Amino acid sequence: MPPILNRLWRRVRATVAPVPDISATLWLQTLQRYPFLAALSLHDQSKLRALSALFLHHKRFHGAHGMEVTDAMAIDIAAQACLPLLHWGEPAKALAWYDDFVGIVLHPGEAVAKRQTVDEAGVVHEHEQVLLGEAMDRGPIMLSWEHASNGRENTERGTNVVVHEFVHKLDMRSGEPNGCPPLPAGFMGARTGRGAYEAWWNAWEPAYAHFREAVIKAERFGAEMPWLDAYGATSPSEFFAVACEAYFVNRERFAVEFPGLVPVLDAFFRPKEVR
Repeated sequence: MPPILNRLWRRVRATVAPVPDISATLWLQTLQRYPFLAALSLHDQSKLRALSALFLHHKRFHGAHGMEVTDAMAIDIAAQACLPLLHWGEPAKALAWYDDFVGIVLHPGEAVAKRQTVDEAGVVHEHEQVLLGEAMDRGPIMLSWEHASNGRENTERGTNVVVHEFVHKLDMRSGEPNGCPPLPAGFMGARTGRGAYEAWWNAWEPAYAHFREAVIKAERFGAEMPWLDAYGATSPSEFFAVACEAYFVNRERFAVEFPGLVPVLDAFFRPKEVR
């Protein structure tokens, strides 16, 4: 079946096929493991539960290296993955942002991937890269369960590998990830699409430049390392993903560190009107 027909079929099926509910016991256990989910209002928790159930209905989990993915583990991932979509209206429409893939691969811990780079002389160099997660364009998402399940410590540090990889998927909706997902024309009060993107970059470019400078000072000259994960200084797309991690799991500290980004992320993730 062609990809576009496959996506249409999944949307139709989502409206007519019964979606299994998430048991109250397992759902409460998930909330207890992740403070940022427990802090949601009861109304938002209910919305997230329904969204997560539909997510689980359409996604397939695979355990690497003989790992068995339990229902509780899948629910934990689903709840965190759906958090960015919570305020985007009807569940099937919101989950369309994730319709370019089905598979989610869980590794017990860090994964090692073989990479190739080509230098200016055209010489190919091979190296290994340690990964906590990876989002592949129109492909599956890989996650380290060890890091995805460490809810309380990650909340303090403002990190969350699940949110990180899934917002990369949002970024990829407009093509090569560059730190800016597709924006509506009325974003931040802009009258045109161009104005929306100008509003976005007017906030993000100086924030990224300032953060990157702070990381360089810490790494090269011994200055204090910023609270936000230094990996965000490697590119605008990684800065967007790292910032979103902190925004969702430790909003209070993130607002202190990046007050100029909070209204921009609120406008994107908490729109006043359903898109």
